Amino acid sequence: MESSAYAQIRSRLQSMKEAPPGDIEQSRAALDALLGRYPLPEGTQVEPAVVGGVDAEWIDAGDADADRIILYLHGGAYTRGSFVSHRSLAARLSAASHARSLVIAYRLAPEHTFPAPVEDATTAYRRLLQNGIRSDRLVIAGDSAGGGLAVATLLALREAGDPLPAGVVLLSPWTDLTGTADSVRTLAQADPWLNAERLSLVAGLYLDRADPRNPLASPLYGDLRGLPPLLVQVGTDEILLDDATTLAERAKAAGVEVTLEIWEQMWHVFQAFAAEIPEGQEAIDRIGTFVQQVTAHPVAPSR
Repeated sequence: MESSAYAQIRSRLQSMKEAPPGDIEQSRAALDALLGRYPLPEGTQVEPAVVGGVDAEWIDAGDADADRIILYLHGGAYTRGSFVSHRSLAARLSAASHARSLVIAYRLAPEHTFPAPVEDATTAYRRLLQNGIRSDRLVIAGDSAGGGLAVATLLALREAGDPLPAGVVLLSPWTDLTGTADSVRTLAQADPWLNAERLSLVAGLYLDRADPRNPLASPLYGDLRGLPPLLVQVGTDEILLDDATTLAERAKAAGVEVTLEIWEQMWHVFQAFAAEIPEGQEAIDRIGTFVQQVTAHPVAPSR
C-alpha cells in the first residue's frame, strides 16, 4: 500500500526531471537540497576525517559496534553527491546495522574523471585495513553511481590481491555506462526522476573518452567471480532496473551469493526518502539485517 507521502515525492522528483538542466554547481546544490533536509536519528554523532588522503565523515547513530564498518560510496552520477546529500541515509544505515558508516568524498567529474573515484575508494578501503579494521567486519555499500563504484572497487581490490569485504550492498546501482539496457527505454515514462539523456551526458563527462565497457567504469562487463555476498535493491519504476537485475544474474551465474530485492512501484534510491516513506525504512532495515549477518562470523584469513 502506498504511503501518504508517496505521491508527493514522485511529483517533486518529476518536477526536477522536467526542469531545464542547470550547470554542475546548480545540480550539486539541488541534490543537497533535496536529500540534505532530512534529520539524523537522535543521538547521531558525525566526525570529519581524512582516510588515506580522502576527505570523509564517520557517522555513528549510536549503539554501533566499533569494529563493524560500512564504507559508503554516495550516488550522484559521478558529478554530484556529498556528505550533505547522503548523511541521513548513512546515519539510518548505521542505526539499522549497528555499524559505523564512513562516507567518503571521492573526487567528482568533470573536475576529476575516470578512474579517480575508483582510486579514492580503493585507497580508503586499504587505509581502513591498515588501521586495524578486519575485512570480515567491513561492508561496502553504495547507491546509483556509488553502487557501480562499489562493484568496481571490488574488482580492483580482487585483481590486486587485497582481502575483500564481508559483503556488499547496492542500491539502484548504475553498472552499465553504455546506456543500452532495455529498461532505459521501456521505463523512461515510469521513472519519475532519472532522465536517460542527462545520464548519457554525465557518463561522457565522467568517462572523458574512456571505454564505457571498461569493467572499472561499467562493472556489468567485468569478471564477477569470487566476489563476496551481494544485496541488491532496486525499484520497478526506474530506468536502471536492468543495471541491477542483470548484474545480479551475472554475479549469481559466476557463483556469487546474491540477494536481489525488486521493490514494486519504487523509484531510484527510494531508501534515501526513508524519513517520509515507510518503504524506504523497511528496505534499510533489511540492509541492516544483511550487514549484521555477513559480519557476524569472523572468517579465517585465506592462505
